[in-house]
Amino acid sequence: MFSCYIPNPTGLTRLDNQPAVVPADALWVDLLEPTLEEEKAVEQFLTIDVPTREEMKEIEASSRLYEEGGALYMTLTVVAKVDTDRPITAAVTFILVRNRLITNRYHDPLPFRKYAAYAERHISVCSSAQMLLAGLLEAIVERVADVLERVGNDLDDLSAGVFAPPGRDATANKVSRDLRAAMERIGRNGDLLSKSRESLTSLGRMLTFIMQSTVITLTAEERARYKTLSRDVLALSDHAAFVSNKTSFLLEATFGLINIEQNNIIKIFSVAAVVFLPPTLVASIYGMNFHHMPELDWPYGYPLALVIMVCSAVLPFVYFKRRGWL
Repeated sequence: MFSCYIPNPTGLTRLDNQPAVVPADALWVDLLEPTLEEEKAVEQFLTIDVPTREEMKEIEASSRLYEEGGALYMTLTVVAKVDTDRPITAAVTFILVRNRLITNRYHDPLPFRKYAAYAERHISVCSSAQMLLAGLLEAIVERVADVLERVGNDLDDLSAGVFAPPGRDATANKVSRDLRAAMERIGRNGDLLSKSRESLTSLGRMLTFIMQSTVITLTAEERARYKTLSRDVLALSDHAAFVSNKTSFLLEATFGLINIEQNNIIKIFSVAAVVFLPPTLVASIYGMNFHHMPELDWPYGYPLALVIMVCSAVLPFVYFKRRGWL
């Protein structure tokens, strides 16, 4: 489907009925999982070539950012489905041509829905296609900032739980010691963070390309807005790098705690083996059934053997406990 937005005195108006052709006064044409007929309608109206889904997946800079026929073609990587267990990165193509913006996408990220609703109530975004594009990019940057903030808060909670002193908060300590669940949360946050950083990198390249382009002429207000966006992307990239380092540290710390837990378990088994070795030795000696064994004729030989076995088990345990090995 494709949606056409035309400017009006209060903002942008979305045409409810799907038009057979693109209206002449359309400022924004949004293609969402377009059919072949819809792509051809846009191409014929603006005499441009809309990239296919396969072309949008290209990673080369020359395939993502280029000028052709007086139009700017820019493919951006946008993080999507961040509220699910499996976030993804989706390719979105922006085309600026003759003061019109065309967006071609096969996913529906939240910033597009939010900004479309915002644009219908604010006339300031309708002055030009460049301002409309700047507003869309701002919505995407704000979404990435929200994702980074959420990841940072979740890592703070994980850090407070994993490194909680034992005994002070039994509930928190119990949760924090579920190290497998902690590692799964760290992994999910790390995956979401890497996708956000990929989106920021793509945004930075796209903004540089727009400001250096000679195909479009930016006004002073538009250039200032894009520069502000570039500074925001740079600041978020630095923050994402900090959160990434924190994720790596927390992951290594969790691995270390798992190793400590495993070492404690192995130590317990080792001590248990040492504790039960003397009773086994005593039982083995008295289980040999020699014909000439003086203790066999003692009335209290069997109880004495039991006492010796108990003492040989308790004494090493007490010794290890006092040395702090348990």
